[in-house]
Amino acid sequence: MKKLANFAIKFRWLIIVLFLAVSFFMGSQMKNASMNSDMMTYLPEDMPSRINKKNIEDIFDGTEMIMLIVKSDDVINAGTLKRVKQFSQKIGRIKGVDKVMSLFDLKYVRSEDGAMLIDPAVRMIPRNAGDIEKIKNELRENEIVYGNVISKDFTTTAVIATIEEGYKDEYFVEQLEQLIEEIPGNEEVVIGGTPFSRMHTAKNTIKDLMRLLPLGLLIMLIFLFVCFKQFRGVWLPFVVVLMSIFVAMGSIPLLGWDFTVITIILPIMLIAIANDYGIHMFSKYQEDNIAGNKLTKKELAKQMVLSLGKPILLAGLTTIVGMLCLQGHIMIPAGQMGVLAAIGIAFALLASLLFIPAVSSLLPKTKPIITKKQNGRKLSVVNKMLQSFGTSVSSKPKTVIIVSLIFTLLVSLGIFKVAVNTNPVNFYKDNHPVKYSSTVINEKLGGFFPLSIVFKGDIKNPAVLKTIDRIEQQIKQIPEVGNTMSIAQVIRQMSRALNDKGEKAYDKIPDGYNTAAQYFELYMMSGEPEDFEKMVDFGYEHAMISIRLNNSNTPVIRRVIKEIESIIKGQPYVQYVGGQSEIFSEMDIKVVRGQFISLGVALIAVFVLLLIVFRSFKGAFISIIPLILSMLILFGMMGILGIELNLTTALLSSIMIGVGIDYTIHFVWRFKKERNLGVTHQQAAMNTLTTTGRGIVFNALSVMVGFSALLFSSFVPVKFFGFLVVVSIFACLVGALLVVPAICVLFKPKFLEQKINKY
Repeated sequence: MKKLANFAIKFRWLIIVLFLAVSFFMGSQMKNASMNSDMMTYLPEDMPSRINKKNIEDIFDGTEMIMLIVKSDDVINAGTLKRVKQFSQKIGRIKGVDKVMSLFDLKYVRSEDGAMLIDPAVRMIPRNAGDIEKIKNELRENEIVYGNVISKDFTTTAVIATIEEGYKDEYFVEQLEQLIEEIPGNEEVVIGGTPFSRMHTAKNTIKDLMRLLPLGLLIMLIFLFVCFKQFRGVWLPFVVVLMSIFVAMGSIPLLGWDFTVITIILPIMLIAIANDYGIHMFSKYQEDNIAGNKLTKKELAKQMVLSLGKPILLAGLTTIVGMLCLQGHIMIPAGQMGVLAAIGIAFALLASLLFIPAVSSLLPKTKPIITKKQNGRKLSVVNKMLQSFGTSVSSKPKTVIIVSLIFTLLVSLGIFKVAVNTNPVNFYKDNHPVKYSSTVINEKLGGFFPLSIVFKGDIKNPAVLKTIDRIEQQIKQIPEVGNTMSIAQVIRQMSRALNDKGEKAYDKIPDGYNTAAQYFELYMMSGEPEDFEKMVDFGYEHAMISIRLNNSNTPVIRRVIKEIESIIKGQPYVQYVGGQSEIFSEMDIKVVRGQFISLGVALIAVFVLLLIVFRSFKGAFISIIPLILSMLILFGMMGILGIELNLTTALLSSIMIGVGIDYTIHFVWRFKKERNLGVTHQQAAMNTLTTTGRGIVFNALSVMVGFSALLFSSFVPVKFFGFLVVVSIFACLVGALLVVPAICVLFKPKFLEQKINKY
């Protein structure tokens, strides 16, 4: 460290210019980054569920849908239906709209004078109560429409548009918003669908970045001033934070990545973490710069590196390792964020060891705020607390350990209540337009999450059609299945139109191949080929059951998919099962697996790093004890408070390990120094807590205060993430200031007696 300290002072101007130049260049790259709010692209392409979805879309031209949802006490009335018809007609004229599905576009197969007719589901605007009742009866008989684009209580209907690729989400949303204004009415009209959700995700992501970043910086400025009561203790760590943010965020476009929902956490994370090393450095500067000292400004700058260089370097490396372990997360942006955070933290680490001493060596000495007599033991609130901790661990170490273990055990019982739920709708508050529209779709229009079953064979073959029908009827019995649609439904509708009630062929799939083929030909005589495009392919080689689930919570989806898989197991002609529902079901499993992988890898990596540094298995083990206890408390609190493990909260463990280990490292390092001076274990604990302990407290509080900005996020899981970080870091802090000192005092591990090189 002596060479590094001398280097920082000797080449101080070069170091300052270089760090500022790199930061400015990287910051200028941020404007080149693009926003990606499509959560499907966050997932690995080799996920089996994504592969199944792509295979299905290759056959049936999977297109996205956006919709207008019209709500009223009863939508089957002249005024509402006229408005819905106008919506349908005008949406069809919007550039980029491929197809429109509504009460006036979907078909109704009926019989009249012995002939089969294919008409729109609603053929007329009602003029009286009789017409209204007739329309309702026809809709009840139309399985393709009833419960799909019209709710079963007739209070809600939808106009659904399938859209082409190459258009921005905002374009379609703006077009629909304009239509709502152009076609006024008394009904409530809301927009729904994936493009609508994506647009709000992108908008809220930008909003959060613009709001949370300055808020986090402001909170940090206030916190630093409260801690150090000197402006240099504020602006110097603050500059390091800004530089690390510029470098990390500027790396996004340079690496060919995008801003995402998860990216919101990155700048706040750096605000909270990147100043940790600067806090320790300036805390040491104030500790050495006591009243009456004769140290020059260069000597004070050198002393920061000489005294804290090694523990800060070790703490930084463990944090970087923790961040890189986010590669175990299923979400691609989460792994990317781990890399970006590692880059930002590495830059902050270098800046703390080089830039801060270089600047400090140029500036005049600050006015001492600690007298020689007090020497770091000024009885502020923090120091009173630290002295109290020192007294407790020195006099009653066994009691401290037992109480800590009992508390951890009791809280950890909540782990059994932790639920995994990656429902993307839960990103929003209950009153948010996206959540509101998805709730309406789930409750009234068959469901928000789609699932498809694809069959391969000669679709005109009655055996294939009967298999499709049999499977569909079984699936309909599952309560969470809101709506299904298939070619078998259409054939059964035709059989009802062509046969009278009581006849053998009524409401049945035909037994003969020729009869089934004639049904298709009869339909084409008065219907349109496009009517079948989401049910059967052009060559009649593939057919599909479209299923919509009315519950978006992924534990429910996972259970329903298992039921469906048990139904189709061993059935002939089934080729694929896939869709958005299966993707989120698989994501649940991957989130849990990724959580264990990243947790295990991070713990092992940090343990090995500590083992190398301390050259003691016992020393490495003692150092990670606070992490283990904190993880048990973290997941226990999640279960107790009902906070779900999702795509965002699954980031916690790696971050907590990377950050939380810092406090133990700084404590153990100073404790060993105190023991090298020949003081007792009890006095070493007291001395460490009342000197280095001050920097540890400021360090942990800066992380908690920094992450608290996330409590103001527009996304619910991000808010929970911010809260859980505060809980977990507080647990790590208590572990480092109480549990580890108590263990050191009680068991007197031999690794603490090893001599350490001063420089």
